[in-house]
Amino acid sequence: MDYDDEPVETVEVTFVTNGGKTAQIPVGSILLRGSMRADGGIPFRCCGGICGTCRCFIEEGLENTKPPTKKEGKHISAEEAAEGHRLACQTTITGPVKVSWVPLKDRKK
Repeated sequence: MDYDDEPVETVEVTFVTNGGKTAQIPVGSILLRGSMRADGGIPFRCCGGICGTCRCFIEEGLENTKPPTKKEGKHISAEEAAEGHRLACQTTITGPVKVSWVPLKDRKK
């Protein structure tokens, strides 16, 4: 049996800050990985939840993400997470989402 031929369930992710670009991302994917593969534009550096560069905001579909990880707690408070703030490198998607972020050039240093 060739597993590469099995259909993969996907969901639509809208990268609001990147002109509303949409992409089909496999269910259960990490949001940042999906962004990287689809040229979604979410900024990143470490890809491991350490730097916080991939901080983003789930505008729609927060219920379609798995709960925040412990690593996210170092950058995002529980209140912020409940509002939709997440680290894309730690966010597993289970359904459609719309995500935005502050471009790096516009962030406070």
